[in-house]
Amino acid sequence: MSDIDSSAIPGGEGNQVNPEDLPQFRILAQYIKDFSFENPNAPDSLRPGQEQSTTDVGIDVQARRRENDEFEATIRLNITSRRADQVSFILELEYAGVFGIKNVPDESLQPLLLIECPRMLFPFLRRVVADITRDGGYPPLMLDPIDFAQLYRTQLETAARQQQEQAAATAPGSDQIN
Repeated sequence: MSDIDSSAIPGGEGNQVNPEDLPQFRILAQYIKDFSFENPNAPDSLRPGQEQSTTDVGIDVQARRRENDEFEATIRLNITSRRADQVSFILELEYAGVFGIKNVPDESLQPLLLIECPRMLFPFLRRVVADITRDGGYPPLMLDPIDFAQLYRTQLETAARQQQEQAAATAPGSDQIN
């Protein structure tokens, strides 16, 4: 005997489910939207040296509705590599994808666009970064995996904190300077 309520399952108890009503998620296209690689101190920066290089990585994820059930998700990546006080290279990359998304509840759409879409694009972005840094004369830069769920939570927390600070600054009786 099963404890599962078959009426809670789509198509349970003889109910027919139209496949068109089920959530759908597809990658329609992926591409480099914008790209820049600067190697300002080459060939001097390409010489082997004793100094350890440092690499700063900044990442941002954006999404927007296109038309009908199409959405674009974009990963913006900024990388600056330095050896001592000299810039080795600067890489700026926007890697994007167009996704077909249907029948997804509104409360699930934003996490899908800002977590799952970038997660699917990331391996391709990572390959582009490795190829470009190698072609620029450096060892291939293999980016560590990114926790897009944590990045999303951080963005939500930052937005909520900014909203609270703005509300406090404009509240009656607040210390405003005119």
